[in-house]
Amino acid sequence: MKLQQLKYIWEVAHHDLNVSATAQVLYTSQPGISKQIRLLEDELGVEIFARSGKHLTRITPAGEAVLKVAGEILRKVDSIKQIAQEHSNDRQGSLSLATTHTQARYALPSVIDGFIHDFPDVSLHMHQGTPVQIAEMAADGTVDLAIATEGMEHFADLVMMPCYRWNRSIVVPKDHPLAQKSQLSLEDVAAFPIVTYVFGFTGRSKLDDAFIDKGLTPKVVFTAADADVIKTYVRLGLGVGILAHMAIDPEQDRDLVSLDASHLFEASVTKIGIRKGTFIRGFMYRFIERFAPHLSRELVDEAMVTSNRHDLEQLFQNIPLPTY
Repeated sequence: MKLQQLKYIWEVAHHDLNVSATAQVLYTSQPGISKQIRLLEDELGVEIFARSGKHLTRITPAGEAVLKVAGEILRKVDSIKQIAQEHSNDRQGSLSLATTHTQARYALPSVIDGFIHDFPDVSLHMHQGTPVQIAEMAADGTVDLAIATEGMEHFADLVMMPCYRWNRSIVVPKDHPLAQKSQLSLEDVAAFPIVTYVFGFTGRSKLDDAFIDKGLTPKVVFTAADADVIKTYVRLGLGVGILAHMAIDPEQDRDLVSLDASHLFEASVTKIGIRKGTFIRGFMYRFIERFAPHLSRELVDEAMVTSNRHDLEQLFQNIPLPTY
C-alpha cells in the first residue's frame, strides 16, 4: 500500500468519481490513476469503487470505510508537512478558510487586510458556502478554518470557538410605513411581506424562533444568502428586509432606513472552528486572534484539548464577547 494510492482514491472520491478530472488536478495520467486504484483494491481484497464498464459509479460500503481512514492518514501527513514548514519558515505557507457571504463581505475584510500586511508570504484562500458545505470542507481538510453562525450541529468534528455576538436590523425604503416607527414590535414587522436570509444562513433560526414564540406566521416572500441581494429587493418594494446589522453600510445604503431590531430577536454568536487534531501554525493563531482578540494562543490550545462540548462551553462561559 502506497501513500500515493490513498491520495488517488481520496481525490477521485472528491471529484465525483471522475478519474479524468482527478488526473488533471493531480497533473498525472488517467490510466496511471486507474491502475493504482486497481492495485490497491487487489491488495486489500475489496472493491473501493463499483464500476459499470470503465466508469466508476459509486463508492462501495468497504470503500466508504477505507476512504474515512485514508482521509485521516492524509491529514496526518499534511500535519507533518505543516510542522516541518513551521520550523523551517514560520511566516510562509498557506491558509484556507470557509465561511458565508455575510462574514466574507462584512466581518472579514479588515481582518484579512491586516493579516496579509503582517504575513505577505502566506497565501490566503477563501471558500464561501452554506453551513453544511463549510462544515464538510473543514472536516475533510479542504480548509483550515471554518467561520459560521448557523448549523452548529454539522460541526461535530470541529472545535468551535465563540468570536462575537451580533443582531439584526429591519431595513425599509424611506417612504415605508415602518420608517416612521420609533420602536418596532414583531407584530409590526409581521404585518408586511418579509425579505430575509435563506433558512440555515446568518442567524435565520433565531429570527424564525422569535416569530414562533409570539404565535406569529410571517409572510416570507423572498430569501437569499447574500445581504446585498436582500437590500436590492427591499429597494424594489418586495418586502421588509431583516438582515445582520453589520450588513448595513451608512454610505451605500443611505436610501434605506435601518431600524434596530436587537430587542426583537435573540443575539446570534459567530464561531470559528478548527478540525480536531490539526497542527496549528503560528500565523493561524495570529489570524484567529485578529478575528477574535479574546482567542489567545493559550485559550485556543486549551479549547483544542477539551474532551466534549460541555467542557468547551464551560471554558468560554465567563469570557465576554464583543457585540456588533
